[in-house]
Amino acid sequence: MDLEAAQAALRARNTVVPRPARLPTAAEVEAAEASIARPFPSDYRRFLLEASDVVVGYLEPCVVVPDGGYCDLIATCAEAWADGVPSAWLPTCQDNGDYFCLDGERVRYWSHNGLTDEHWPDLATWIDEVWIGEAG
Repeated sequence: MDLEAAQAALRARNTVVPRPARLPTAAEVEAAEASIARPFPSDYRRFLLEASDVVVGYLEPCVVVPDGGYCDLIATCAEAWADGVPSAWLPTCQDNGDYFCLDGERVRYWSHNGLTDEHWPDLATWIDEVWIGEAG
């Protein structure tokens, strides 16, 4: 599955919520990159700009819009790196002290118990197998 198909599958399953998130502007994405002093992988940048407002299941990937609350990417990164997530990884989704992180284009899973071998080759595969897959 490619990212376009994964995002279409997410949109098809989007749950209507009382206060939906909004998509960030390109400037907000750039500000988040500057804040953590690294560029985002191209698929992640595209996801943020095109589908980061989707609600599916219980997983809530990070956002880069102001007032992102507990899903704020910058705060999640700081917390994850302080918890021991490798600083080269970009934490993009927190789940009860566990993190899904980008390591280049690959998605890696870091448990609150430490490093794991769980990974997915790209963001589209993670969206399909984990985010959508666990939502049922």
